[in-house]
Amino acid sequence: MSIHVVKREQANLAWDNSIIPPVLTVSSGSTVQFSCLDASNGQLILTSTATSIAAIKLELCNQVNGPVYVQGAMPGDTFQIDVLDVRTADWGWTALIPGFGLLADEFPELALKIWDLTHSENTIGGEVKRFAYLNKERGIRVPLRPFAGEMGVARGVPGAWSTIPPYVTGGNLDTKYLTNVGALFSIGDGHAAQGDGEVCGTAIETPMDITVRLTVRKDKPYTKTPHFHTITPSANAEEYYCTTGIDADIREATRSAVRNMIAYLVAEHGLDRVDAYMLCSVAGDLKMHEVVDMPNYIVGMMIPKSVLGTM
Repeated sequence: MSIHVVKREQANLAWDNSIIPPVLTVSSGSTVQFSCLDASNGQLILTSTATSIAAIKLELCNQVNGPVYVQGAMPGDTFQIDVLDVRTADWGWTALIPGFGLLADEFPELALKIWDLTHSENTIGGEVKRFAYLNKERGIRVPLRPFAGEMGVARGVPGAWSTIPPYVTGGNLDTKYLTNVGALFSIGDGHAAQGDGEVCGTAIETPMDITVRLTVRKDKPYTKTPHFHTITPSANAEEYYCTTGIDADIREATRSAVRNMIAYLVAEHGLDRVDAYMLCSVAGDLKMHEVVDMPNYIVGMMIPKSVLGTM
């Protein structure tokens, strides 16, 4: 099986379905490896300090690599992205950027944390757990769960659209469970770890090589926003199916996430809408996935796969 490659320099700063030509054309089911710079587009490096933040050109940030044209995709189809491999650099950064973040008015100062991403340990079960220390002396550390913050296709409307906010076609999803999601596809914004919400505006940002399989699905007409499965390395860990709602109004984003889960449960598990709605209430969890990439919020509705039977 051949693997197509998209290089670091093959990147753009907008979603546009009319003037940005594809760097590759592939068939459905193809595997593509992307080499991506971090969200600063290489402006921050291992030796950067807080004063480096002031020199960042924000208009050059959050680039996406691609686009890759996948043959056979039509409006209304579902675009499935299977993440096959993710490799981060051995360092990453988290920054406070003035004017950006949920509490930007309370944290106006420049701040930069450079993370060492080389720490790991073996568990009793033989798994390798990677982590990064926030404060090694106090033993405060963050488990690494790398993913690409930007995944999506060009919007079906003319013009160049910013890569900063999320859209119903994907984009800056910044959702830490995106180790598996479901055309002109682009990807970028490598994260070594992130909490739900990404509240200070940045995750552990890092350069990343990521390999994905791109598949056009004709059998998922209910998919109106990104859906995804969580994949866990531990045999005993719960896995989830998640739908999302994306809107400038956080209540409408929440309603959309629940509505989309109901549609999924009806289509894939044979429930009627009333039973599906009740199941969302008794077994579903709402998550605020992204709250800083304005103007849109992302809210997720997550259902444990263990409650969905064997279908």
